[in-house]
Amino acid sequence: MEHVDCVVVGAGVVGLAVARALALRGREVVVLEATSAIGTGTSSRNSEVIHAGLYYPPGSLKARTCVRGKAMLYEYCATRGIAHRRCGKLIVATEATQEGALAALQARGQACGVDDLQWMSAAQAAKLEPALRCTAAVHSPSTGLIDSHSLMLALQGEAEDHGAMLALHSPLRAARATGDGFELDVGGAEPMSLHARCVINSGGLHAVALAARFEGLAAKHLPTSFWARGHYFALPGRPAFSRLIYPMPNEAGLGVHVTLDLGGQMRFGPDVQWIATSALGDEDYQVDAQRAEPFAEAIRAYWPGLPDAALQPAYAGIRPKICGPGEPAADFLIQGPAIHGLHGLVNLFGIESPGLTACLAIAEAVMALVDD
Repeated sequence: MEHVDCVVVGAGVVGLAVARALALRGREVVVLEATSAIGTGTSSRNSEVIHAGLYYPPGSLKARTCVRGKAMLYEYCATRGIAHRRCGKLIVATEATQEGALAALQARGQACGVDDLQWMSAAQAAKLEPALRCTAAVHSPSTGLIDSHSLMLALQGEAEDHGAMLALHSPLRAARATGDGFELDVGGAEPMSLHARCVINSGGLHAVALAARFEGLAAKHLPTSFWARGHYFALPGRPAFSRLIYPMPNEAGLGVHVTLDLGGQMRFGPDVQWIATSALGDEDYQVDAQRAEPFAEAIRAYWPGLPDAALQPAYAGIRPKICGPGEPAADFLIQGPAIHGLHGLVNLFGIESPGLTACLAIAEAVMALVDD
């Protein structure tokens, strides 16, 4: 049996950020990834937005790690040449009855430390984005875009430069607590056994299922896993907007919004479709072209000029949620030994949006638990 100091399970953006943080501290790190490449799940199937941090309850993990993570991420991208753009966004009320909720959203953001939010009248918003229809808007100038794959490659490279190792096609099959860590059964073409002093479960969609494989972890510490698929549609040609446009958020997401890729191409999404959880490799990322019509209806609430039958299916992603339909949004759950009692194990549950923005700050929080 091979012995290693730390094992990170999952090579998405958060797992890679954690591996980098551990390696920079001089820890020996192996990253186990069940698939054939890094970041094939939620990390690469999202809006690639650097969020400002205004949607989350003040003091929550999402709020704290998003606001701090945003600052860390902009600095990280600037110093390492990772493609990104601070384009800004407008959150819009499309009817007067939404303006109270929009003002409350601005106040929430300010309470979270987002101090650059600006209230705009319909005329002021239209001056910035002439194609936009709204009754009022909040401008978030610190919202931006990022090339998520380039970010993950940079995190992987820096981790490996400091000694970390990435093992692809290496699913975690089972784990047993020992007196000084964990024995891990790792599958793949060449199954192996590892002994690790600490394990960080950053399994994304499958984090709850992976945690259930740890013998001795009480079932009461496993949240219920819910999946919400979100579809994206693209619109070829000259973009109608230079900033991101977001409607008021709904119960499970931020609404069908306008995002831009770094080349300026417009895309719209995501919507929310609750689906059954499944085994690794059975995730359904198909985009149903028939969803274009409800997309168009949602988009025309703030962009009446959307051409008919113009939307083209793009891609889909799946959010790893720990709250179900009709339930209040759940916070990130970073679960360490003080909660579950297994020394050396850190579980990351429900790391959906703003996980990309918050990845470096989440890694910082994990390091505090590992150091303890």
